[in-house]
Amino acid sequence: MANRGEKRRRQRQEVGRSSSGGSSGGLYWVLLGVGAIALAVVLWNLIFGTGGQGARGPVEISYESTQELVEMAQGIEMGDPDAPVTIMDFSDYQCPSCQAFASQSKPFLEMEFVDEGLARFVYYDFPLPQFPHSFLAARAARCAGDQGDYWSYHDQLFRAQQQWSGQSDPFSTFVGYAETLGMNRDEFRSCLASDRHAEVVTANIELGQRLGVSGTPGIFLDTGEGRGERVTDWSPAQFRPKIREALVRLGYGDEVEATDGEGP
Repeated sequence: MANRGEKRRRQRQEVGRSSSGGSSGGLYWVLLGVGAIALAVVLWNLIFGTGGQGARGPVEISYESTQELVEMAQGIEMGDPDAPVTIMDFSDYQCPSCQAFASQSKPFLEMEFVDEGLARFVYYDFPLPQFPHSFLAARAARCAGDQGDYWSYHDQLFRAQQQWSGQSDPFSTFVGYAETLGMNRDEFRSCLASDRHAEVVTANIELGQRLGVSGTPGIFLDTGEGRGERVTDWSPAQFRPKIREALVRLGYGDEVEATDGEGP
């Protein structure tokens, strides 16, 4: 009897060891499978993913004076740097009113004043917190600027605003715009997936706040006669005469008369 009992105990121990080994082996394969899936997800996001890990909102910056902040902000300029007046545009790519200014007023300002050397146009990023993709859009435009295509990308973002602003994550769409405009896709995507330009966009926001910008577009006309004047009515019918008056006051009356054409 004792021999039979001992034999049964040994059999149970062997079964227990066998079951334990099978369980460990099964767990090993489960973990291996989970790891493979995780790796596949990472690779998918790196190659085809719609969501990069780049900055999607303001980052921490440090400066000791307003002048240092102005130097950090680095607006994007268009036109003669020695033009007598400067038009400053604090804008948000996802803001409908900014889209209206970019499509309805800016083309006339370019044609009548910027192209003629009478005004310099400077764009400052001012992404608002209520627009979730505007900070990424601002960085995307600056990534395009790294390849010399800032203004074409700027126009594309406003032109296609309704398309990308309603997406859950427009990362891939922004990359597609760059490719369509003839940029190097990999370079653009690498830039957008990083934190590049996050500091300068943040500095733009803080500069605008210092100037009292609370909504967009925040348009200022700087004539060099003092602090820039905030322009509340930027419709062509109201804004263009204001610029002409400033130019005449500054002694550029003949140039204004020579370039004055028909339009809104």
